[in-house]
Amino acid sequence: MNVKIEKLVYGGEGLGHHEGHTVFVPFVLPDEVVTVHPVGRNKKFVRGRVAQVLSPSPQRTAAPCPHFAICGGCHYQHIPYEAQLHYKTGILRETLGRIGRVNWDGPIATRASPPFGYRNRAQWKLRPAAAGIGGAVGYRQAGSSALCPVDECPILSPRLATTLAALRNIVAQGKAPATLREVEAFADSADTNLLINAGFERFDASPAALAEILREALPGVETILLHETSHDRFELFGPGFIHYEADGSRYRVGHLSFFQVNRFLVEELVRAVTGEETARLALDLFAGVGLFTISLAKRFERVLGVESNLAAARDLQANIEHARANAQQVNLSAESLLAEWKETPDMVVLDPPRAGVPPEALVRLSELAPARITYLSCDPATLARDLAALTGAAGRYAIKEILLFDVFPQTYHIETLVRLSLRS
Repeated sequence: MNVKIEKLVYGGEGLGHHEGHTVFVPFVLPDEVVTVHPVGRNKKFVRGRVAQVLSPSPQRTAAPCPHFAICGGCHYQHIPYEAQLHYKTGILRETLGRIGRVNWDGPIATRASPPFGYRNRAQWKLRPAAAGIGGAVGYRQAGSSALCPVDECPILSPRLATTLAALRNIVAQGKAPATLREVEAFADSADTNLLINAGFERFDASPAALAEILREALPGVETILLHETSHDRFELFGPGFIHYEADGSRYRVGHLSFFQVNRFLVEELVRAVTGEETARLALDLFAGVGLFTISLAKRFERVLGVESNLAAARDLQANIEHARANAQQVNLSAESLLAEWKETPDMVVLDPPRAGVPPEALVRLSELAPARITYLSCDPATLARDLAALTGAAGRYAIKEILLFDVFPQTYHIETLVRLSLRS
């Protein structure tokens, strides 16, 4: 079927129509006419892949990565970077209005990143050599669970790029452990030292021997966590964390803790989220290792960093102690803390996972009525839902500012910072 693409939508696809069906297809641009090969359909929509671009957009550009459109990691390398920001802004505005009826007419300021070399964390799948088939390292194919072998990845930091090359080398030479299936690498702020998580079907040698193979092969390894998936067994070799410096503070980041993946935007995110205002009490909900907690403690008399994940909470406590911050770590979920909390905070920071903020937490926040809420979201759909609860007819808050941080260039992902204030 030949389809004219009307717009880009969240998820990396373009949208068009054909004979009463809505058609979704990736790797396209608005106003292009493309021949679409259907790969799935129901009564209302068709999903497909591009068989041919009949009428290319003048914006279309050659992707710098030879694996683009086969590898599922990137979605927008065929779009110039400034245009990516333009389209993401439109997608964010449309999603807020369509899902949450949040009709924001004000500006959405963008915070750009260098478009390549930005990732400080990567996860690679491995296929062992067997029956005459060579081993491979790579990512999932677009729209598939199959492995896409890669020999380069331009969005990686230089240290991670050398790590990928070294991993490919030991796999090609048959020196990688035969049951190794996944390697995740996280680089520190200097892009020098590495934290490695390695997943095995089973340990086919002693864990110490397996760790030594990886330590010798991969440059800059500081700590290694091995996971035997068949028995859910973990073995640690090293301190269990690396340190990441940002905005004048040092953060311990452990093997099972989350940290921002764009090495160029970490400090700007910290400054934007925490702001310059000073006051009495701040709550940092979904605090992680304390990236915002520590900075808030420089401006507020008291800060609570609330984190339900035990591994991250341990890192958070260590970071509070190292910074000698006037902050307290609380190992609870946001909704559990808020259910019992009585004191009105001056500011609340929300940085939830993709699922957003639990509804009961939003209700309790509105009852506590902090003067300011700063919401950092990695998913526009759940952000729209949560903003509807906070700012809708029954909500008590007004949006003061929306910023789009392009934490994930070349992909459809959108990081949004929303500042809200209590209505008078």
